[in-house]
Amino acid sequence: MTLAPPLTTLDALQAGQSATVIHLAQTAQEGGADVQRRLMELGFVPGERIRVLKRVLGGPLAVKVGESTFALRRFEAALVSIKPE
Repeated sequence: MTLAPPLTTLDALQAGQSATVIHLAQTAQEGGADVQRRLMELGFVPGERIRVLKRVLGGPLAVKVGESTFALRRFEAALVSIKPE
């Protein structure tokens, strides 16, 4: 029996890795509800499969959701709980 990978956040995923969205965290930052809503509108919803295409050192991540590609800032990616594949 193999153990499932532990949950982590999208900002920890390496380029080329895929995962499934598990949960979007609430944020205490100003505009937090707007950020969460924007992520959901982009397709970052529980059960959705995503893939990190590129990471820029200290910068944004290029993430594929469905047939679309988005650039996410690190703090946005940190709000997305994922289950790596």
